[in-house]
Amino acid sequence: MENYVIVYDISDDKRRNKIFKILKNYATPVQYSVFEARLHPNDVVELKYKLFSVMNTKNDSIIFYRLCASCAGKVDRMAI
Repeated sequence: MENYVIVYDISDDKRRNKIFKILKNYATPVQYSVFEARLHPNDVVELKYKLFSVMNTKNDSIIFYRLCASCAGKVDRMAI
């Protein structure tokens, strides 16, 4: 299992809602357009495939930041 921060910028409301629903099945929303996830490598592949099938690659962006185990343990949360 690996830890990720996933952020997105989706230009269309309909696509944004679809992306949000997909991500919510794999990750925890922490702010608008920001999710945290602990994923198995196979789940990462599956999630990226689902997101890619919805997003418009010319106008939208989705970024996966993978956190190493020691980095994930050092995350400071200042609000819930």
